[in-house]
Amino acid sequence: MLVKKQVQCLFVGLSMGAVFSANAALRSYGAAESNAIWNTPEASRLSCQLEHNIPRFGKARFLATASKDKPLHFTLDMLIKPEGYDVADVLSVPPIWKAGNPARSLFDANLLKQFDTELDSKASWLLLTELEKGNVPTFYYQDWHNSQDKIKVELSSVNFRRNYLSFLECRDALLPFSFDDIAYTVMRYESNSSELTRDSKKRLEKIGLYLENDPNIDSVVINAYTDSYGGRYINQQLSEKRADAIKSYMTEKGIAAEKIVTQGFGEKRHVATNNTIIGRGKNRRVVIQIEKV
Repeated sequence: MLVKKQVQCLFVGLSMGAVFSANAALRSYGAAESNAIWNTPEASRLSCQLEHNIPRFGKARFLATASKDKPLHFTLDMLIKPEGYDVADVLSVPPIWKAGNPARSLFDANLLKQFDTELDSKASWLLLTELEKGNVPTFYYQDWHNSQDKIKVELSSVNFRRNYLSFLECRDALLPFSFDDIAYTVMRYESNSSELTRDSKKRLEKIGLYLENDPNIDSVVINAYTDSYGGRYINQQLSEKRADAIKSYMTEKGIAAEKIVTQGFGEKRHVATNNTIIGRGKNRRVVIQIEKV
C-alpha cells in the first residue's frame, strides 16, 4: 500500500513537472529574412544613426555623435519598458548557415525599470563586429509580466552590411568637436583693433563650422570688451564694433539676426590688470554664449 502511494506521488510530481515545462515558453522577437531592414536616417556632420526594426518589440539603434572621440552608443528601444531591474544575457548566435558553430557569450546588459536598454561604446562596437561577421546578437532575459516566460530578442544580420558602410562613412565625417566645445567661448583681439588673434580666428572658424551644421540653435549672446588703452568713448565704440562684426559672421553662417544679442562693454568688467601687455591682452576679449533648442 505504501509503495502504491509512493508511486502515485511520483506520478503526480512528474505530471506537475510536465505541466510546468509545457507552460514555460521562450517568446522570440526578431525580423525574418524577408523583412530584415537596416537604415541610416538623418545623417549629418553632428550625428549618425543605424537603425533596425524588430517586429512587435521595438527598435535597435546605434548612434555616433560629433566630438573628438566620436563615441558610439546603442539603444534597445522597447515598446514595453522593463517593470523592474534585471540583467539580460547577450550572446552571439551563429546564423542558420553557420549552424554547427556554438553561440558565444558577449556580455551582460542591465535592464532598468521604465527605461530602454542602453550600452556603452565598447559593448556597442562588439555588437557591430558580430553583425558584420554575419552573426546574430541576441538578448535573453526573464519576462517581467510572466514569470514562466523568457524573452529572446534578435538583431538580424540580414541586409546589415549595405548600410553599415554608410554608417561608418557618416561617422568618419562627423565634426571632431561637440556643441559643448563651442557653447561658451572667449576670444582675444589684437591691440586697438577689431581683428582677432590667430588662435581666436581658429576658434571662430570652429564655431562657424558648427553653426552651419546645426539647425537647432536657439540664441547667441555676444559680449565684447576692451582694455583701458585709449579713451573710454573710443573703447566703447570699439567694443560695439567688435560685437557687431561677430554677429555679421554668424548671420553669414545661417543664424537669424533676431536670435543674436550683442553688447559692447568698453573698459568695464576687466578680468586682469591693465598695467601689463599680458593683462591688457586678456581684457581685449569677446565672450560668446550659444544655446540650443
